[in-house]
Amino acid sequence: MKKNKNNEMNQKSFYFEDYSHYSTFQLNKKKINISEDRIYLLFFVFFSLIFIFTIKIFFISLHDGNIKNNAHYYNSNFKILRSDINDRRGETIAKNIRVYHAAIKPNLIKNKKNFVLKIKLLYPEFDSLNIKKKLDRNKYFYLKKNISEDERLKLWSLGEKGILFETTQTRIYPHKNLFSHVLGQIDDDNNGISGLEKSFDEKLKFNKNPIITTLDTNLQFLIRDELMKFQKIFNNIGSASILMDVNNGEILSMVSLPDFDINKRYSINEEKFINRATKGVYELGSVFKTFTLAGALNEDALETSTEFKNLPKKITCAGRPIREYDEKIPSDLTAEQILIRSGNIGSVRIAQKIGVEKMKNFFQSLGLLNKIEFDIEEVGTPISFRWGKCKLATASFGHGITTTLLQTAKAYSIISNGGFDIKPTLIKKNNKNNKKLRILKKNVSEKINPILRKIVSTKEGTANFANIDGYEIGGKTGTAQKSFNGVYSRNKINTFVAVFPSSKPKYVLLVLLDEPKPNKDYVYHYKDGSGWKYKGTPYNTAGWTSVEIAGKIIEKIGPILAINKIDFYDNYVVKKSN
Repeated sequence: MKKNKNNEMNQKSFYFEDYSHYSTFQLNKKKINISEDRIYLLFFVFFSLIFIFTIKIFFISLHDGNIKNNAHYYNSNFKILRSDINDRRGETIAKNIRVYHAAIKPNLIKNKKNFVLKIKLLYPEFDSLNIKKKLDRNKYFYLKKNISEDERLKLWSLGEKGILFETTQTRIYPHKNLFSHVLGQIDDDNNGISGLEKSFDEKLKFNKNPIITTLDTNLQFLIRDELMKFQKIFNNIGSASILMDVNNGEILSMVSLPDFDINKRYSINEEKFINRATKGVYELGSVFKTFTLAGALNEDALETSTEFKNLPKKITCAGRPIREYDEKIPSDLTAEQILIRSGNIGSVRIAQKIGVEKMKNFFQSLGLLNKIEFDIEEVGTPISFRWGKCKLATASFGHGITTTLLQTAKAYSIISNGGFDIKPTLIKKNNKNNKKLRILKKNVSEKINPILRKIVSTKEGTANFANIDGYEIGGKTGTAQKSFNGVYSRNKINTFVAVFPSSKPKYVLLVLLDEPKPNKDYVYHYKDGSGWKYKGTPYNTAGWTSVEIAGKIIEKIGPILAINKIDFYDNYVVKKSN
């Protein structure tokens, strides 16, 4: 037992110990190297991602930033549903543009209270309670429709996933009210419902090229501006004006007041918004006296020098009186003087020399009696009547006969342009090869135009306030009572038709005032070189209202029309003597 114990003690003992190949320093260094490799890898991945996102943002910006406004982008990605409408100088007056509908998806809004505050800051006019109610319903709704790109970016910058944008397009009219009665409107389905938008609906939808009109934006603005100014002076309920080329029928301006902003898509039902230039049917009074004399000249019934003696101040027809408007008109007048002084009884005598049938046919040839074909549908129809001796008498001075301002413009153009028929138009056409049709004798214009000039330039005439130096203006006034249900009222339609330059007519300008009132404070400046002034409107007639406006208009638009200033040259330029 003991032996064994000693043997165990004498036996050698040993154990195995792991051998460390690296020192402690070397081991720590290796650990550091591994950590650095990991950091480098992370940095590489991080910067790679930044680089990738930077490139992505750059390419997105090329398609969604300001560069998208270039022509290439729009041609390739934005297909317009309706072509442009331009004026005669190429300026856009109607155009489709890209817009967005801002919609809200409530289930994607995390903090609805905060969202409402953000929207209120961006749109102070919005009703916060209404937005909150819509959010609580948890149904998709539109926050605002037809917003611009700038507005879309402001909403997008709020960082709300629940704001969605639907790309669409809308029709805009850069000049707002300026062409409202001519251009008309479209509905929400892109269909024209009035004006040129309706008349040329198919062409605007399927033709890529813009429609070029005869209108001039600058002229339209200046004429409308004058009508607006004088509407405050004469307190009329409405007005209208047409500027037209007498030789080809191109309408350079057509204004009717009141007008409206067609961008706001009004539903126009009120009668006051009628297009008074084309749709309104009126008795225009003494402007018809020009037609009466022209008809007699065309029928060789008299000469401008033909004398009418012992003209009474009053006659009767079927028991009804026909009076002279001015008791001071002489009893002995030539045909020319009757028109210059705007005599009623003298016009009746001229008409009686023509006769009922010839007078009717002459008015018909001028396009006064029936509905005119035109580029827009808003056109009035003259009231029909039965011709007879009494109707011949009253029609001779524009009483009891109606027409539109547009038809009056056409008739005066024919009478002053040498007797050639014209078709008024708002659309620019190539008329170079079109043959003119003469419907009146040439000498009618040669005889009428000088008389129209004397109406403006002489003291006996009724349109002296339109005698603007340099433009050789001729014209005729017309003052008529408005009738309601066949009963004449004290309300008036005052009209002036200007033709200029009268020696070689190029333009006709018509100014119509609906129910003007005299102004006791307005100061008139006489155009006879005397320097005289007159305060207050003594008579509510065209000579003191419409004529004054027409003169102001021609002063503004004359330089644009570049008319030869014949009067100015003849009267003020010193000629070189031989």
